[in-house]
Amino acid sequence: MRIEDNLLNIPQEEYSGDYKTHCLEQYKLYIEMTDRISSRRLSANSFFLTVNTLLIGFVGYVHLGAEKATHFYFLISLAGLILCYTWYRLIRSYDEMNFAKFIIIHAIEKHLPFTIYHAEWEALGRGKDPQKYLPFTKIEKRIPWIFFSLHLFTFLFSLPQKKLWIVFTQ
Repeated sequence: MRIEDNLLNIPQEEYSGDYKTHCLEQYKLYIEMTDRISSRRLSANSFFLTVNTLLIGFVGYVHLGAEKATHFYFLISLAGLILCYTWYRLIRSYDEMNFAKFIIIHAIEKHLPFTIYHAEWEALGRGKDPQKYLPFTKIEKRIPWIFFSLHLFTFLFSLPQKKLWIVFTQ
């Protein structure tokens, strides 16, 4: 089924109000809501970046205070691993939501005099040429995995050496 089939509810001839004005107002509202999703995404990234930085800082602090604090390392790094995976999944979710929103925006623009977002996307090479445009999400998805690697290193470091050897030899 085409997006337009789901998008257009009432043909202009059957609409009782000011069709064009209402279409434009709905379009403006939809663009605003799309922008709000991007703002929430930025806030979520800031939250996860802050928490991961605090966790790594806490590991350093615990390391200074106690020689045998491996149980703290284990718990903190486990929390960090879970947090990073959750962060990655959230980024993917926001990416998929934005992708769907821009499909709808492009469909709406077919009924407007200017197709601004479509033209912008074409000018950027539809995201296929990294010299013109590297989608933010491609960069953004790497950050949780960098922190994940740091937490994984700490997690493996926290395991007693005998147990670690058993894990890798079985």
